[in-house]
Formats: sequence, C-alpha cells, structure tokens
Amino acid sequence: MYRNFFKRITDFLVSIIGLLVLSPIFLLVMICLFFANQGQPFFFQKRPGKNGEVFSIIKFKTMNDKKDKDGNLLSDAERLTPVGIFVRKTSLDEIPQLINVIKGDMSLIGPRPLLVQYLPIYNNHQARRHEVKPGITGWAQVNGRNAISWKQKFDYDVWYVDNISFLLDIKIIFLTIKKVFIREGISQEGQATMEFFTNNENE
Repeated sequence: MYRNFFKRITDFLVSIIGLLVLSPIFLLVMICLFFANQGQPFFFQKRPGKNGEVFSIIKFKTMNDKKDKDGNLLSDAERLTPVGIFVRKTSLDEIPQLINVIKGDMSLIGPRPLLVQYLPIYNNHQARRHEVKPGITGWAQVNGRNAISWKQKFDYDVWYVDNISFLLDIKIIFLTIKKVFIREGISQEGQATMEFFTNNENE
C-alpha cells in the first residue's frame, strides 16, 4: 500500500512544504550561482527514471562550461567553481529536484538517477534499480554515496527496491541529514565526484 499509493502522496506533500521552507535558501543560492556561472544557475540533464523512461533532472549548476583548446569540456575538478564546491558539499545542489518530485519524475527516496548512457551496459541485476522512481537520496547515498564502488552502489539500490517501506524511508531521511552535516562520501577517492561507470567486467 505504501509503495504503490502513500509514497507518492508523501513525496508530493513533503516536496511542496520543503520548497516553501527552503525558498529563501533556494533564492540565495540561485543568485550566487547566477553570477558564478554567467547567468546559468540551473543544470538540466536527461536521466532515466522508472522503467528507464527519460526525464530532465533539475539541479543547481556547480560547474562552469570551460573547455580546452580543442573544444572539450575540462575535468570536473577544473570546472567546479568556489560557490559550486560549497553548494555541492552542503548538498544544496539537490534542492531543485523537489520540482522533479512534485512533477512525478522522481521520489524523495530511491536509487539516484544516473546517466542515460549507462542503460545499455547494465546487467539484469543492476537494471532492477529502475523498477522504482529514482530519488533525491537513497540507501546507497547513506551508505557511502560517491565513496563506494559501483558494485556496492548497485547492490544497495536493488536492496532498497526489494525492501521499500515507510520506516525505511524515514530512516534514510534522518541518515541523509546526518551525512549532509558531516559531509561524508561526497566524492570518490582521486575524483572530484565519481568515476564513470564503464562496463561490468571492471567491477
């Protein structure tokens, strides 16, 4: 009952309230990033949702669009702005995704939506993460976030799919708040964020 009905109602109501409460912070971050990113405070990207259906995710833009002499984007570490680093470390970049939740693209809790380009290289086990809506935070995020391996991340995602409950979602929310304050697992060792997922043979 919770999984198929009350979870969506909870997502919608909490997201509406969350946007209202966080609106002063939302506006402040938007203004700061407007100036830091040449008038582009938001980042839009296609991501796969439930059943692999693609939607546009909304986040605060923490990296600029600087390119090398050949026209290729610089690395994540080189493109992270000072404001962007703070916004990312405090997880404020996730706030606009409440709009995605209100629209029904996402849930508050669920596997994080990854890149569309990963869809063809998932094995059957990994693809099960798309049996539910992606979330702003999830079981993998409170158990390591970007500091864990891809295999661990996918295992945590599938475990969540099999064990969704109201109490588990409440637990993940409180653990997420804790993670935000201690700023743990923001990036993988040696990476500004997380290395790209390439194929299953490397896992």
